[in-house]
Parts: sequence; C-alpha cells; structure tokens
Amino acid sequence: MLLGMPAAAGADAPGDEGIRFACPPSQLEKIEVGMEPYLASLDIDSAWVVKKAVRAANTLVYTLNTPREDTNTLDLKDRPELGIREHIAYLLPAPNGKTRKVSTVSKKEILLALLQHGRLTEFKGADCDIEVLKDHVGIRQNIVAWAENLEWGWPDGNSATWNKKYWKRGTPRRGVPLHVAVADVFLRQDKYSIGCYTATKLAMLQGVLDYFRRIKRDRAQTKQVEDRLLADREPLVGIEPGKMWDFETDFDPKERGRPGKILTIRYGVAPKNFVPGDWMYFLNTDPVTRKKTGYEGSNAIYLGRGRFDDYYNDNGHSYTFKEKLDEVFQWRNGVFSRSRDRARIKPLTPPELERLTRTPAEGGIVTDLRVFPLVPS
Repeated sequence: MLLGMPAAAGADAPGDEGIRFACPPSQLEKIEVGMEPYLASLDIDSAWVVKKAVRAANTLVYTLNTPREDTNTLDLKDRPELGIREHIAYLLPAPNGKTRKVSTVSKKEILLALLQHGRLTEFKGADCDIEVLKDHVGIRQNIVAWAENLEWGWPDGNSATWNKKYWKRGTPRRGVPLHVAVADVFLRQDKYSIGCYTATKLAMLQGVLDYFRRIKRDRAQTKQVEDRLLADREPLVGIEPGKMWDFETDFDPKERGRPGKILTIRYGVAPKNFVPGDWMYFLNTDPVTRKKTGYEGSNAIYLGRGRFDDYYNDNGHSYTFKEKLDEVFQWRNGVFSRSRDRARIKPLTPPELERLTRTPAEGGIVTDLRVFPLVPS
C-alpha cells in the first residue's frame, strides 16, 4: 500500500478538504487516539483543527479551522495566531564526512498546510496510521532541506553536465550505489549543470531516499524505494506519474496510465495552496519563448514560508510566489537571467500579477497539479 494516493476524480465527499483517513473502524479509533498528541508535539492547538467523523463511510477528516474559502498556504507563516517559526535549524551531510546546518521549514508548517482548505490528502487502508502521516511530513521536510541553498550550473539549451565518476549522462555508473551517486549531486554541485526538470527529480529522489536511509534508518523501506527506482536501471526516469505531462502537445497517451515510481499527483488544487515539499509547474504560455529549450515552463518545489526553490542561485537561493510568477512571465521579454538581463524586466502591475495566479485555461500560468511523495509501507 502507498500513502498519498489521490482519491479518484469525483470521489471526494462534499466539504472533504485537509487530511482524510479512510479505513476500518478499529484503525480510525487508533487515529483519533494518536492525532491529538501528534498535534500537541508540533505545538498545534487542537482548537485550530476541525475533526469530522463519518462512521457510515468509515472516514475521519481533519481540516484547519479556517473559513472554507481560505485556501491560501503561502501566508501561514504570517498568521501570528499559528506561531510558525520561520527558520528551523536542520543538519545535512556535507563533503568529507562533515555536516552542515540549513534553515528550513518546520514540520508544524507542513502539517498545517496539509490541513488547510483547498485540497485533500487521503490515507487509505494499511496507510491509516499516524506513523505513516509522520513519515509523510518528515519526507516533505527533508525534500525542502535538500532544496535549500543550491547552486547548480544551468545548461541553457546545451547538454547537461554530470560528475563522470558517478554518472554516465544521468544514469549511475555500474557498481556505484544509488544513494552515493545521488548524494554527490548535492555535495559537489560544481560538477553538475542540469535543467530544472532533472533538478526537481533529483531533489525529490534525494529527499525520499535519504529520509529512509539516514533519518529513519529503515532498511526495508530503503530497499523498497531503491528497488522501484532501479527496476529499469534508470532511477531518474518515471519517478513522477506519466499523466503529469498530458498537457504537452507531444504527450504520448500511453504514458497516462503509468504510475510514478516514488511520487503521486493531485489535480484541482486551489491556486495559492502549496504544501512544503510539493512539486508544481508554472507553464510558459508565451508561444515564442516556450519553444526555447529549457523555457517551456518552470518545475518548482515549494519550500514553505512563502518561498520556492532557486536551483541556480539566480535570485538569492529562493523566489517568493510573486517573484516566481514574474520570473516565468519575463521570459517573453528576453529575461533569461534575473541578474544578467535585469534591464529587460518590464514591471507587472498588481492586477497583472494576480491574473498570473490563475490556471492557464483562465489566463494564468499556475497549473492546478501538485506532485508529492509516496511512502512505502
């Protein structure tokens, strides 16, 4: 069984938003017993959370106690009543066996974002377990931590560059353990020049694999993740569901039914609803510049605290939501580097920026899909 599998289209009960557990009564009882201390451990007041039990449907739903129309998670850190700490010290491995501290998102903010209106995350069957929810939150935090403070090279239409000691054009060399090859991408960033699609896949992969191998130290779950990734000897291929790209003109319909190796997808998410650790896509709707390799759109990971990743340190290691919208929009003005092409930037008005927050079908550039990690159980 896998955590985080989205409910089938049209299957959500009216009003079900936040986190839903769907499982037999005995499991639901354990969830109710375990949820309160888990909330308390993250300093989340139980009064902030609305619980809805539907015994006839064997479901238990937890939603943030905010108005139904409040679907925004970008400003959670700015709500004083929630008491979210903006910076959490987090230890990551560094070269030569050392460690380094990064400031990253709190588990508290991750869980509050999961509980907010605007989307549903469901735990079914064997995944109806507080420990699985904790793993899900922990993996998201680890993804974000690894996505902080990156400075890879940008190929700008050229071929990607890999450390040849560990990789052969995006495939780990024979005899090199997967976790060693992937970790090197983060430990020796100067050896790599990669596009945002590959960068996002690597950050998601590293966050998941490193969580089970280094943080949780669960050999069985680590092996399960590795086996999925290496089933075709191409660990970076197909980690996300194939249907993620069904809006592309050259999409292969055969891909629509392919599940992701370690990630799943959710559609119909509210425009400003992002959970830290989400992979999402900003679509370049300009018919001219979207033909330029690498500028079809922007793959991004939400870091929490109102910020999105910056793989190339082109904007001080992160973008606000408005900056990210502006970055993608400005490509049509020839702004392919925020530092080098700054003179070409044409400022957008507040109404223009607000329009960009809509889906492409509504005149914006923010797709309504979110891709996030599965948890092997």
